[in-house]
Amino acid sequence: MTEQKRIDCFKCKHFYVTWDSRFPKGCKAFEFKGRALPSVEVKRSSGQDCLRFTNK
Repeated sequence: MTEQKRIDCFKCKHFYVTWDSRFPKGCKAFEFKGRALPSVEVKRSSGQDCLRFTNK
């Protein structure tokens, strides 16, 4: 079994830190914000790695 690398949202141009302390991490590509990193939320909801990751 191979170890998969987690997508690093901090290196993605779509990632941003919000002003909302309840939902501090956001993704401009998918237009949502949450408590966890967006790549974790995408993986949890779709079962796939984020397909919109773009290096800064």
